[in-house]
Amino acid sequence: MNTPNKITLSRLLLIPLIVFFYLADFIPYGRLVGAILFVVASLTDFVDGRIARKTNQVTDLGKFFDTIADKVLTMTGFVLIIAVPITGTAPVVWPSWLGVVCVIIMLAREFIISALRQLAAAKGNVLAADMTGKIKATLQFISIALYMFYAFFLTDITPLLSSATTERVTGIVGLILMIILACATVLTLYSGAHYLIQNKFVFKTEKKAENKVEENSENEETEEK
Repeated sequence: MNTPNKITLSRLLLIPLIVFFYLADFIPYGRLVGAILFVVASLTDFVDGRIARKTNQVTDLGKFFDTIADKVLTMTGFVLIIAVPITGTAPVVWPSWLGVVCVIIMLAREFIISALRQLAAAKGNVLAADMTGKIKATLQFISIALYMFYAFFLTDITPLLSSATTERVTGIVGLILMIILACATVLTLYSGAHYLIQNKFVFKTEKKAENKVEENSENEETEEK
C-alpha cells in the first residue's frame, strides 16, 4: 500500500474517534474535539490526492478507496448532526425536516453513483471522481464541520451567555448554516446529474454489447438454415 492509500486509510480510522468524542457528553469539550478531528479527516482527502498525482502514485485501488472513505466520512457526519439530539430533544440542524430531506437526497445520489461505478467495474472500467464531485464533497465537509462546531457552541458556550444573546446568535448562525446545507444539497444534485451524463457511455456500452449478442444469434440462425 502506497503513501496516498495509507493517508486515505487514516481517514477511515479517524471516523470511530469522531463518533466517540462527538457523543461523549462526559468528556469536557468532546464535541469540539470531534469537530476538529472531522476537519483533520476532511483535509486528508486533499492531501492523499495531491501526493498521488505529484508522485505518480495514482492507482485504481486508490480511486476506489478514496471514494469509499469520502462517502463513509460524510454520511457519518450527516447522521451525527441530523440524528443526535443536542439541546433537549431537538437535533442541531433546524428545521429538522430540512436536514432529513437533504440527507435523503445526498444518500440517494451516492447510491446511484455507486451503482454506476459497479456497473462500470463489471465492464472493466474504473470511474474516478470528477471536479464537480470534489467541490460537492468540499461543501459537504464544510457544512458538517460548521454544524459540529455549532453543536459545541450550543452545549458548552450558550450556558455561559444570557438568554437574549443566545437567542440572537443561534438565530443568525442557524440561518447561515441552513443556507449552506441547502447549497450543498443543490450542488449534490447537480454533481450527480453531471456525473451520470459524463459517464453515460457505460449504458451505451451495455446496449452495444446486447446488440452484438443479438447479431451473433441471428448469424448463427442464418448459418444453421
